[in-house]
Amino acid sequence: MRNAYLDAIYELTQNDPKRIYSCVADIGAIIFDKYRRDFPQNFLNFGIAESTMISTAAGMASNRLLPYTYTIVPFLVMRAFEQIRNSVCLQEMNVKMVGVGGGFRYSTLGPTHHSLCDIAIMRSLPNMRVIAPADPFETRQIVLNSLTYPGPLYIRLGITKEPSVYTEEQKQNYSFELGKGIVLKDGEDLTIMATGNSVHDALLAADNLEKQGIKSRVVNLHTVKPIDKELVLESARKTKVVISVETHNILGGLGEAISGILAENLNEKILFKRLGVNDQYCNHYGDYEDLQKLFKIDFEAITQAAIDLLDRKI
Repeated sequence: MRNAYLDAIYELTQNDPKRIYSCVADIGAIIFDKYRRDFPQNFLNFGIAESTMISTAAGMASNRLLPYTYTIVPFLVMRAFEQIRNSVCLQEMNVKMVGVGGGFRYSTLGPTHHSLCDIAIMRSLPNMRVIAPADPFETRQIVLNSLTYPGPLYIRLGITKEPSVYTEEQKQNYSFELGKGIVLKDGEDLTIMATGNSVHDALLAADNLEKQGIKSRVVNLHTVKPIDKELVLESARKTKVVISVETHNILGGLGEAISGILAENLNEKILFKRLGVNDQYCNHYGDYEDLQKLFKIDFEAITQAAIDLLDRKI
């Protein structure tokens, strides 16, 4: 995802070098080598000063420039929260905030670098839009299309080597629209709704379930805010069984957004289960897959949760 972002921001700057700027906070000096070489005047490294980066970006936006701010998720969202709230969202400034390392992607660096509350924080801010691409292909499409959505925008990325979730046919027909989810696989027995890196695990779980005769609908909710209310309700009415999956605290994230929609809009019985980190810090170390498995949000845990939920339906 990181490389897809770099390719996209390079293309955006190439097309509009007088307006697009890439702002970073002591990260990515090497990976931005090509960008710095070709657009030295558009690259601003603020060092370990995330709050200054966001304040400056808001000032740039007030002068009709378009800054893309980029750094590790916890440092972007939490260190600079006041500036995001007051200088960007309150003023409705056209600043794009890109956080790298969502969820457990910085798994070996411990809880200070895990990103398990950023979606909840950003969702709570008026005027903010929150997006979590599912793979590198979608990352590129979202960044290129971000120009068409003026105002504050938060894009939550993984890091590198994320597997593709789209088939070649789906890529050919892909069209990003803010607030509109995508049905990647259809089925009538249950719906698995996921965002970001969890979409791949949702698809793997659906394949597992299909081997057992269970047909799953897999919905990629790349936009967590504004969420696709119509697709959530359509899917819930169709399958009556819904699971949400996210590499994030179950409080304040995708699952809570979905549960609010279901509770406020449906009269019929829907079985619903949130899968995520159960309101706790992660004090364990390992690679990404290890932590996903530990917190039961990997494809095997999704598979078992689906079977358990379907047993309740019976």
